[in-house]
Amino acid sequence: MTAAVAMLDLPAADGSLVPYTMGEPRAFTRPSGAARTRVAFAAAHVVPDPFAERSTSSVLDWDTTLAFRRHLWSYGLGVAEAMDTAQRGMGLEWETTRELIRRSGAEARAQGGLIACGAGTDQLEPGPASLDRVIAAYEEQLAVVAEAGAAPILMASRQLAASAKGPEDYAKVYGRLLGQLDRPAILHWLGPMFDPALEGYWGTSDLDAAADAVLAIITEHEAKVDGIKVSLLDADREIAIRRRLPGSVRLYTGDDFNYPDLIRGDDQGYSDALLGIFDPIAPAAATALHALDEGDLATYDEVFSPTVPLARHIFETPTYYYKTGVVFLAWLSGHQRHFRMVGGLESARSVPHLVRLFQLADAAGLLPDPDLAASRMRAWLTVQGVPH
Repeated sequence: MTAAVAMLDLPAADGSLVPYTMGEPRAFTRPSGAARTRVAFAAAHVVPDPFAERSTSSVLDWDTTLAFRRHLWSYGLGVAEAMDTAQRGMGLEWETTRELIRRSGAEARAQGGLIACGAGTDQLEPGPASLDRVIAAYEEQLAVVAEAGAAPILMASRQLAASAKGPEDYAKVYGRLLGQLDRPAILHWLGPMFDPALEGYWGTSDLDAAADAVLAIITEHEAKVDGIKVSLLDADREIAIRRRLPGSVRLYTGDDFNYPDLIRGDDQGYSDALLGIFDPIAPAAATALHALDEGDLATYDEVFSPTVPLARHIFETPTYYYKTGVVFLAWLSGHQRHFRMVGGLESARSVPHLVRLFQLADAAGLLPDPDLAASRMRAWLTVQGVPH
C-alpha cells in the first residue's frame, strides 16, 4: 500500500493560498564511518531551553543540542563546535560556549567522533583592545578547547579587526598563538557577508593583499597549521588561495554557495569541508562524499545538485541570518521540539523566505517525515497569521 501524500496550503507572494503536495523523502546512505578522500566538518547549531527565565539568554537544552551532534557523527561527519553556526557573536555567551565545548568534547570521546572547536575573543567587550588582551583572550579559550580534547579553530576576532593597524599585527597575534599550540590549528577567514565587523581582516580590505598576509602567516608556521577555512563565497578566490598553500595545509571550504565543485576539485587539487550547510544536509553530504570515495561522480553530482538552491536560499543576503533557516529545518526534520533560537533569532527571516526554504528542502528529499514536517509547517503558519 502506498503511503498517503502529505498536502498543505502554502502562502504565495501575494498572500493567497496555493495547494502544495510534498514529495517523498530520499533514502540517503548512513555510512559506517567517515569519508576516506575528504575531511568534512559540519558546523553545528545549538538548541536553547525554551523555558529559560530570560528568553534572550543562552541557556541551552543540552540533551537536544548533544543529540544533534550524535546525528552528525552517525553520518560520518566531524563536528565543528562553537562556530558562527552556533551563534557565536549572535547571542551565545562565552560562559555557555565554554560549557558547550566541554560537553561536546566529552560526547565526542564517548562516540569516537571527530571534533574541532572554535576559540575566539568574544569574552572581551566589543570594540578595540590591546593586542596583548586579544592574545590573552584567545589563550583562555584555546585552553578550554585543549582540555576538551578537541582540535582548535582560531576564529576571526572582532576585537582584533577593530584594533590591528595592519597585517603585521595579525602576524604578531597569530604567530604568538600558533607557537604555543600542541596540535595544529585551523585558521578561519570569515568574510564580512557573514560578519560585517570583520571587514578588512588580515589588515586590509584588498582581498589579494589579505590573501598574501594570511598565506605568509601559514607559510611561516606551516607545522602548526592543519588548514584554513575560507568563507568568502568566492569560488575563484578560494581556488587561487588553495593552489598557493603549502602541501601539508588543507583548504577547508566555507563556501555555502559553491561547495560541490570545490570539494570535487580539479586536476590541481580540491577543498576539504567545514560548512554550516552540512548541518541541515548531513545525510545528503554523507551520501555524496562516500560516492566520491568510490569515484561515482554521477551520484555525487546527483545528490548534491538539489541541495545547492536550498543552500543559496538559506545563505542569501543578509547572510549572517542563515542560522534561522538551519534551525527551521532541524525543527521540521524532527531533531528538536521547537523552533526557538538563542536571542530570539527565529524571527530574523520572513514568512516567504521560510516557506520557500520548506519547498526547497522538500525538493531535495531532506525532510525525513513529510507528515511531521507538514504538521509543523501548518502550525507555524497559523502562528504567523496565515489562514487555513
